[in-house]
Amino acid sequence: MTPPHPEAGARADVDAPAGGAVRPGARFTFLGPEGTFTEAALRQIPGVAESEVTASVSVISALAAVRSGAADYAMVPIENSVEGGVSATVDDVASGDDLQILAEVLVPISFVLVGRQGVRLEDVRRVTTHTHAWAQVRGWADAQLPQAEFTPAPSTAAGARLLLPQTTDDGPAIPAFDAAVCAPLVAEQTGLPVLAERIEDTAGAVTRFVLVGRPGPLPAPTGTDKTTLTVPLPNDHPGALLEILEQFSTRGINLSRIESRPTGTGLGQYFFSLDLEGHLAEERVQAALAALHRIFPGVRFLGSYPRAVEREVQVPGHMSDEAYRRGREWVRGLLRR
Repeated sequence: MTPPHPEAGARADVDAPAGGAVRPGARFTFLGPEGTFTEAALRQIPGVAESEVTASVSVISALAAVRSGAADYAMVPIENSVEGGVSATVDDVASGDDLQILAEVLVPISFVLVGRQGVRLEDVRRVTTHTHAWAQVRGWADAQLPQAEFTPAPSTAAGARLLLPQTTDDGPAIPAFDAAVCAPLVAEQTGLPVLAERIEDTAGAVTRFVLVGRPGPLPAPTGTDKTTLTVPLPNDHPGALLEILEQFSTRGINLSRIESRPTGTGLGQYFFSLDLEGHLAEERVQAALAALHRIFPGVRFLGSYPRAVEREVQVPGHMSDEAYRRGREWVRGLLRR
């Protein structure tokens, strides 16, 4: 498998389960096929080049491989700077057997439009790609391809490969699509002609990917960490969201992402998926999670891990670990009287 060109601007050091790097012999999977942005993200994890790597047809199948033990780690997209959370990932990690996020990687995103052989830009009527990719090029498509009909594909690379010549028992078959939106690397790998370049509506878009494994030791705190949780609302009631937010605000914890998602069990049934700045090893984070668990026992801890972009978390003095320890010792002193 040919590794994609490295992308700039990301850092992902995995301290769990083996300190400092992926353990020898680890097996990886990613949202495939070859050439996806997800594979580019995976190739930034130290030790992957010497490991067994396979492609999965979907986010759900990649995470299922980890749960079943068929793979040790999966790299999947979780958030895009333009479109927001990737629902397939957010929903799947919130249900089923527990999983743990070990690292995150940020990949700059740029798209090209590739066509099947012999098709010109003005001939394009049927386009395919992943829904998140389409969301990032809709403005360009409306202006340049006003007559084109969009059909979702499992991934950008999978959509592009649908343009390659197909052979059936009756002989060559014309591909079902005229063009596809994909990464420039896919165009290089497939040899498909590029009809247009840099077609994204927002320059500088970034997708966040996470490396997921089965629950185990946490990466060591770095001082620039992130923790991911899901919080179900078994009984929707006035102030439920405020009850969640208060546990963090009163302890000086900043939330970098929060979104609501339906549980799938009925209208009005939701859970919250959120990222907070900090590590479970910190006293204030432990206190917030303990309080959340008392109110919402179904809260799910999905991992503490280094941020992809280092930014030291500013902790108020009265929220530091030392301040928490002093407070506990003061109370214990009172009880010993």
